[in-house]
This record gives sequence, C-alpha cells and structure tokens, in this order.
Amino acid sequence: MPVKGRAPKTGYAREEFGPAWADVDRNGCDTRNDILARDLEAETFKPGTRDCVVATGVLADKYTAITIDFIRGGNTSSAVQIDHLVPLSDAWQKGARQLSDDQRKQFANDPLNLMASDGPTNGAKGDKDAATWLPPNRAFRCEYVARQTAVKVKYRLWVTQAEHDAIARTLSSC
Repeated sequence: MPVKGRAPKTGYAREEFGPAWADVDRNGCDTRNDILARDLEAETFKPGTRDCVVATGVLADKYTAITIDFIRGGNTSSAVQIDHLVPLSDAWQKGARQLSDDQRKQFANDPLNLMASDGPTNGAKGDKDAATWLPPNRAFRCEYVARQTAVKVKYRLWVTQAEHDAIARTLSSC
C-alpha cells in the first residue's frame, strides 16, 4: 500500500458511497441484513421477508469478546451495529474520493469491510484508523488489521505513515 498524507475531508458525505445498505449482490436482502445473518448465531427472521430481515440473534462480538443478544426494534437494534472496518470517512481521505460512484457503493457494501459489532464500541471507534484505534479485544487485533489491509489493497487506498507503522507493529505480533 502506498504511504501518503491524509487528504482533506472536503466533499465527504455518506451519500458519496451510495444509499445506505444497498442490495449490491441482488439477493433480495439489503447489506445490513446480509451481514447480520452472516455474523449472528441462532438468528430468526421476520415472517414474510423470505428470510431477509433478521429479527433476533446472538452476536459473539469480536471487538469486545462479549456476547450480545440482538433484538430488532427502535430501542434495541443499536446494541448491534454494522461497522465498516475501514470507515467511509477514512477511505475518502485516503483515495476513495477518486473511485467511481459504483466503486464507492461497492466499497460501502463489501462484506470484507463489514462486520456486526457492539454498538457502543463501534461508536467509540468512529472514523479512526489503525494508528488511533484498535479493538479492545487484543485477540482480534491481527484479524482486524489484516482485514483493513485487505480492503485498502482491494480498493487501492493508501495509509498514512502512522497507520502503516501501527499495522506493521500489530501484524509483527501475529
């Protein structure tokens, strides 16, 4: 991966990555539900949705190593969120600005870059890169950094020097 400085955030908006949770694989289910179905165990589906809308399930959260019960609802769904391992804002500042609209939509919905996670931990991560945030669960750090690296390589994004050093330090202990 190239090492460069962070570009300005100018022009960044979530909408630059297409509609949230599009059905890019055209399986009839939106990406959020695809990832919930992939990452949760013992999931149940809302009746009449052709097993698309996840109603409940259990998440073995990789960021925190805790188990979270997922229950769809206005006051409960936020306990489990879908995280972009490479945050959209970070990607924008490290090369995604130059991607086509379709490439950015693919990036935002790429299962390699998505993972169900503990909501508060995802919120604390925000748009930080590996130089400024790593999962509290040390046992997951190698996989986390390896997946971030794979995503950045796939979409030809770059890293800052501090991020490069943090990735190298993390991967050297794997």
